[in-house]
Amino acid sequence: MPHDPPLTKPLALAQARNLQLAAQGLLAAPRRKATPLALRQCIAQMQLLQIDTISVVARSPYLVLFSRLGTYPQAWLDAALADGHLFETWAHEACFAPAADLLLHRSYNQHTRRHWGLQNGKSIQASHRTHLDALLAHIDSNGPVRSADFTRQDGKTGNGWWDRKDEKRWLEALFASGELMVKRRDSFQRVYDLAHRVHPHLADAVLPEAAAVHQHFTEKAILALGITQARWVHDYFRQKPRLKDADLDALVEQGVLQRVEVQGWALPGYVHRQHAELLQSAQAGQLRATHTALLSPFDPLVWDRERASAMFGFDYRIECYTPEEKRTYGYFVLPILYRGALIGRLDAKAHRAQGVFEVKALFLEDGVKLSDAAVRAVADAIQRCADWHGTPEVRVGRTEPEGVGERLRWVVEE
Repeated sequence: MPHDPPLTKPLALAQARNLQLAAQGLLAAPRRKATPLALRQCIAQMQLLQIDTISVVARSPYLVLFSRLGTYPQAWLDAALADGHLFETWAHEACFAPAADLLLHRSYNQHTRRHWGLQNGKSIQASHRTHLDALLAHIDSNGPVRSADFTRQDGKTGNGWWDRKDEKRWLEALFASGELMVKRRDSFQRVYDLAHRVHPHLADAVLPEAAAVHQHFTEKAILALGITQARWVHDYFRQKPRLKDADLDALVEQGVLQRVEVQGWALPGYVHRQHAELLQSAQAGQLRATHTALLSPFDPLVWDRERASAMFGFDYRIECYTPEEKRTYGYFVLPILYRGALIGRLDAKAHRAQGVFEVKALFLEDGVKLSDAAVRAVADAIQRCADWHGTPEVRVGRTEPEGVGERLRWVVEE
């Protein structure tokens, strides 16, 4: 069906990028020293903070925050969870989310989301109910537990989801169903407790209806992205189905969203009304991207491959779950953000005991040529990340093109 004409003059793609970077907190380097409140506000701005356990550099949620906040103690994120400012939930994947959104996520996960707890059309919660109830009773009587508190009885070592010990599967099934929540993390291990003990108000809470939750998540995704096409919205909270422009007509008519034309896009973009001033600044060319940072592979800026390609011309696939022989760039590859562009990727490893931050490989995107200022900015970003890891000695390995390595080494060795 024909769309309403855009309500604003067309944006250049670079202006749209800067709008998205501003909404994501990546347009400029932080102006103030990080605080626990700033950390919580950063997560609220993104709406979600994806969790991953890989720790060859800092685990992803800590690294996502570092890219936006600069140096901060990682314990602040742990404290925000333990103090109830955040909670863990299934969303884009396993994520931290602001406590204010707890009922939205709880409603969606219980009524709409189909998670791994459903197998062959039969719920684990039904087929293992006796065991699950016994585990709940144990936690009720004895307090919070970790998966590590239980030992396998068959002498095997877990290899894959269905070869994990029963209690591990049951704990995660109860977490997915909402009967358990994560009270805190100890050395990044989940500590599970009864949901009503983690958040006592849940016992009497009325969950919002599915239609309201769907609209809230749609708005929140668009707000977090700054500007987006309709077809990218669903991925942020992993909603179904993928949206079409017609699905957003009502929100446009209500003035919640604004349709905008972006040069080079065949489809319209959408901006939330809360970003009206940001949109005006983008159109006026007043948003200047000045930040240089290493991004997590699970950063929301790049976790949608199609969106990253359309917005930044950056084809990014996470390869840590790909067999080594099939990887193109490396195990834990960090996109390099430089002044509004994704200019390359870096495979890194922090050797904490030796105090060494190893750049195993660095690849520039085709056609990217770094000025001396850009080389220094990238080198400084690497050094800041290394210092934050407690691995201040940077060692640069292979680079493509080769000459970049020598230029980077010269800067980091100054």
